[in-house]
Amino acid sequence: MAAVYVLGNGQLGGMLVEAGRRLGIEVVLLAPEHPIALPADAIISAEREHWPENNFTAQIQQHPGWLNAQAFAQLTNRRQQKSLLDVLGLPTARWLPTQADTSVDTLHCTLGNDVFLKRSTGGYDGRGQCRLKRGTDTVLPEWLADGIAEERINFITEVSLLGARSRSGQVTFYELTENFHANGILQISVKTPGKFAHYQHEAERMLTTLMEHLDYIGVMAVEFFVTENGLLINEIAPRVHNSGHWTQAGASISQFEMHLRAVCDLPLPRAEQLGHSMMVNLIGLPQNPAWLNVSGSQLHWYGKEARAGRKLGHINFHHPKPEQLLEWLDNLPLGELYDDAKVWATQQLSKQD
Repeated sequence: MAAVYVLGNGQLGGMLVEAGRRLGIEVVLLAPEHPIALPADAIISAEREHWPENNFTAQIQQHPGWLNAQAFAQLTNRRQQKSLLDVLGLPTARWLPTQADTSVDTLHCTLGNDVFLKRSTGGYDGRGQCRLKRGTDTVLPEWLADGIAEERINFITEVSLLGARSRSGQVTFYELTENFHANGILQISVKTPGKFAHYQHEAERMLTTLMEHLDYIGVMAVEFFVTENGLLINEIAPRVHNSGHWTQAGASISQFEMHLRAVCDLPLPRAEQLGHSMMVNLIGLPQNPAWLNVSGSQLHWYGKEARAGRKLGHINFHHPKPEQLLEWLDNLPLGELYDDAKVWATQQLSKQD
């Protein structure tokens, strides 16, 4: 079997290497700044949407083994992503592309009293975004000419769906997962069996439409707003995704293994996903040995330099009973920045639908 080459050498790539080792698949990470020779039969995927443009990344994208060129071209720019959703008839928030001379009045008259501005490229984890409320002093960002504006959605909760599609067109999905963000960064994801079963089919239909239209191969993630009128697509990631890390503990096939199966055209059965699962992002926190005192914790530490707002690791939990996850979460030392996230997760795990 040909090796799988992955553009990017961050934590997602590292977890793909671990999954490949279990399957007997060699996974080679490609640092954009350090070119290597690529064999003609290489399978080339990516663990990121954006990369520096240089001779090596240009060579990668011209290689016959480069997967998902169409998806990266259309999904990594928010204007193009939103336009594609409109063409495919997939529901999203009302939006418009912004220009250098777009006025605040135009935005509010078109999209309402509460509007989000987002940079078309490069912004993530709360960066490259700002909120505009009518009647408040507003300074428009310098990247306005390369942005979009969206109406603010009064959503009930946010969920994400991860699915995979193989070279032969086989698809499979994980259960919808509920997410809590702080300052635009995911802090905790909770997977409760069957909680969003009434949305699962529609979410899978939308993700299948996207993957088939783009002839996508691998794992893709879609974040949805749950509203009184159903699901709205918020963001799309053409790669393995932070909100799917729980699958390392709570599914028979993790998202990382599923991605490698898909790109190598190996079988894609629906993963067994019994019980309750939870993932806690470790954001800007120094490594704490006390996390290991919590018996159910499965720590994944990325080995990156610590700084505020940076994802430095995550902890997975899985158990048949939600009460056990509640106990583990209560005993997990995270600091006051996680107080709201803990309250939210406690509420979700305490609900018995």
